[in-house]
Amino acid sequence: MSTGWIVLGVIVVLVFLAFSAYNRLVALGQRVGQAFADVDVQLKQRHDLIPNLVETVKGYASHERGTLDDVIKARNSAMSAQGPAQVSAAENQLSGALGRLIALSEAYPDLKANANFQQLASELSDLENKIAASRRFFNNAVQEYNTGIQQMPAALFAGMFGFTKKDFFDLGTSRTEVEAAPQVKF
Repeated sequence: MSTGWIVLGVIVVLVFLAFSAYNRLVALGQRVGQAFADVDVQLKQRHDLIPNLVETVKGYASHERGTLDDVIKARNSAMSAQGPAQVSAAENQLSGALGRLIALSEAYPDLKANANFQQLASELSDLENKIAASRRFFNNAVQEYNTGIQQMPAALFAGMFGFTKKDFFDLGTSRTEVEAAPQVKF
């Protein structure tokens, strides 16, 4: 009779651990989803700003067609990307194209002095900072989730419940550019 109670107690503890692990992993998964939605909102704002920026630059540097086309192509690719890995890759291409577009202002002093361009460039800079913060929050949520599915006792149940490792919002090839110390020349 006491063996039956012990077995029942072990089963109850295992069921409690499974429910507890499942609920924690669901909460962590929801946090990852919410964090990616936050990144997505910031990226959509940037996508909406780009046509205005391109139109402003067109007026001053219309013969820079290749750069303008690259920005539009990268924007369209970024808007159609799905999931963190695809979005990350597409956004890295878009960031590079935008960098080349902003660099055009150095070659065109009239463009650099244009109030509309300055406002759009300022908004873009502000959005880039917000995107960076959103990416950090997303990557933190992914790190917590990935750690959660690998820790005991959740690791025993994670695979059974369909919880799999999630990808970080990676900087990709631009990581070396971001991590490189800026060069100061006098």
